[in-house]
Amino acid sequence: MKILGILFAAILIAVTNVKAQIKMETIEYQHNGAALEGYLAYDESLKGKRPGILIIHEWDGPGDYVRMRAEQLAGLGYVAFAIDMYGKGVRPTTAQEKSAQASIYRSDRKLMRARAQAGLDQLRQSSYVDNSKIAAIGYCFGGGCALELARSGADLAGVVSFHGNLDTPDSMDAGNIKGRILVLHGASDPYVPQAQVEAFKKEMTDAGVDWELISYGAAVHGFSNPKNGNDPSQGAAYNEKADKRSWKDMQAFFDDIFK
Repeated sequence: MKILGILFAAILIAVTNVKAQIKMETIEYQHNGAALEGYLAYDESLKGKRPGILIIHEWDGPGDYVRMRAEQLAGLGYVAFAIDMYGKGVRPTTAQEKSAQASIYRSDRKLMRARAQAGLDQLRQSSYVDNSKIAAIGYCFGGGCALELARSGADLAGVVSFHGNLDTPDSMDAGNIKGRILVLHGASDPYVPQAQVEAFKKEMTDAGVDWELISYGAAVHGFSNPKNGNDPSQGAAYNEKADKRSWKDMQAFFDDIFK
């Protein structure tokens, strides 16, 4: 029993040390005079450059959720940067405020793309990042932003959208996409109806994009975030199975594009 106790203590110390090597930095940067504040996560114990992952937040701005995802990605060996689409200190709390902020960028796709590109440019400045291996992911509002960044012609190996909007003002812009696209979609998402899904499929196919869309049964909008509760009738709700499966699907996608 004493030996087992010592062994358990050693394992616990090792695990603690591994966690302690994941570093999170607050990064201040700018876009057209607007002050922005993002979060960079990486594993200090790793040597050399590694793939970078841009993370674009939901409609409530960069908070605990995307920071948690950044830490998870850092634990997988990536350098993750959770960007700021809204501006430093702009953190809406009510549904009305969140909708108003998201609408600023959804109604101005040029601004949306440029603000996302500013985050990408900042990620590229990290000395830990292999600039030949960068992808972007986004959640809900952020998923739509990540797709728009790809449509702008940004130099990305791939983009992953988690329960994001799929619409775009000009479907011809899909011809600018340079990397692969993976859409992780809730099959019962009322905010991204089937008509939008079909239009997206046609857009990608017509442009000759290397794309894939995975639909998770019984999942609605926001299925990857526990803070959305567990009542699908509300339109947005957490779905543990879809959350875990989508994270694995993202990892397989990254393994493929970065091999």
